[in-house]
Amino acid sequence: MTYNGNEDAGSQLKIPIEDCNGDYEILIEREELGGGGALTSSGGGDGGGGGSIWSSIGRWAKLVSLVIFLIVLGVCFFIWIAPFFMNKELIPILNWETETFTKPVLAVVIFASIALFPTILLPSTPSMWVTGMTFGYGFGFLLIIVGVMVGTSLPYFFGSLFYHKIEEWLERFPKKASILRLAGEGDLFNQFKAVVLLRISPFPYIVYNYCAVATGVKFGPYLLGTMVGMVPEIFVAMYTGMMMRTLADASNDQRSLSARQIVCTVVGFVLTVATTVGVTVYAKRRLSKLQEEEEQPLMQ
Repeated sequence: MTYNGNEDAGSQLKIPIEDCNGDYEILIEREELGGGGALTSSGGGDGGGGGSIWSSIGRWAKLVSLVIFLIVLGVCFFIWIAPFFMNKELIPILNWETETFTKPVLAVVIFASIALFPTILLPSTPSMWVTGMTFGYGFGFLLIIVGVMVGTSLPYFFGSLFYHKIEEWLERFPKKASILRLAGEGDLFNQFKAVVLLRISPFPYIVYNYCAVATGVKFGPYLLGTMVGMVPEIFVAMYTGMMMRTLADASNDQRSLSARQIVCTVVGFVLTVATTVGVTVYAKRRLSKLQEEEEQPLMQ
């Protein structure tokens, strides 16, 4: 133990401690006015680099575990849950659909549901499934995107009739409102980018349709941002519908899927889920970053 005997503000008490990992030195500094001392420590050892390595390994282990879990979940779904669901629910619905509607009439029904359901606060995703089952990616995508344009425009204009009520509701949830108001900040291009991120993020689709007008976002960036931001969800919904159709046809014909079909379906399901999660996480991070950038000038 060493004590530097100067009676000034810089007097220190050094206590060297030695162990198997190296020499550590605890340094106690006494303040000028004799108050509490500040305790600092320094020492050897190689724990810092190892911690970052283990942290990286832990993240990769979690990612691999998630992928394995999704694969197992997909296999279990296709082996046990899907056949029961197909026989009891989906096949009767598809049979009723084909017996009741022709394709042109069904296209009108799907368009009307996608365009009107969001206005009355009903989800339109099941209609997108049916579109994927019946029309595939080409005409199905055009049908859905036009329905989305109408289905998001009507609440925007109807919301202007309840502008003050929506503002009062947003004031009750300031944290979520601050994220929504990002879409109304900056020029038209910044508004477009913010709307795209909001549509990709897990923020409720129907709620934002009505709240958008109270955030100050212009209709042009709102509509274009909605069309671009909805593309991932549309393709996921259509893929889900096509996958349901494939499983329903196999179950209706009393035949099992080939090994190639099972592998392609499971891989496609896993990739769809992983892509959706990745894009959603990215959108949430970008929104958080935009929110921080907007708050920085206010804090200065």
